[in-house]
Parts: sequence; structure tokens; C-alpha cells
Amino acid sequence: MSDEQPIMTQRGPYLVELEPGKYWWCACGRSQSQPFCDGSHGATGFAPVQFEVTEKKKVALCGCRRTGNAPFCDGTHRTLAEG
Repeated sequence: MSDEQPIMTQRGPYLVELEPGKYWWCACGRSQSQPFCDGSHGATGFAPVQFEVTEKKKVALCGCRRTGNAPFCDGTHRTLAEG
């Protein structure tokens, strides 16, 4: 098993308003379409997380990639050391 860590693309969450539908959250941090997967995880040990929105709403998607509630922000970014 790899000890590779995902890339933190931003310390706080991505606040996005989404229409009903299925989405894929980037778990590796390599996507150029943050916070959504664009297939950049390729040969990494990471896989995107699929989630579904049933009604139009604003969500907070994790930007630090350390949440315990993927793909949603759980505030873990507040406990991470700078750097």
C-alpha cells in the first residue's frame, strides 16, 4: 500500500452551487478542474468519490483532501499544520 498523500489544493473548502445530478470529487488533488475529477489520478492509488445531489443546493467540498466525510468538508483543514 502506498503512503502517498493527496495534494492539498486549498486549505479551506470549495463552496459550489450544484444542480441535481451525479458528480465525481477529485480525491488526489491533481485535477485541473478542481474540485471535480478530470482523470488525472491515473496511476496513483487514488480514486475519485462519486456523490449525488438530488436538489439544487450549495455544498462545501473538501479542498485539503483530509476530510473524514469525503467529499464534503468536515473542518479538518483547521487542524492541519501550516506548510
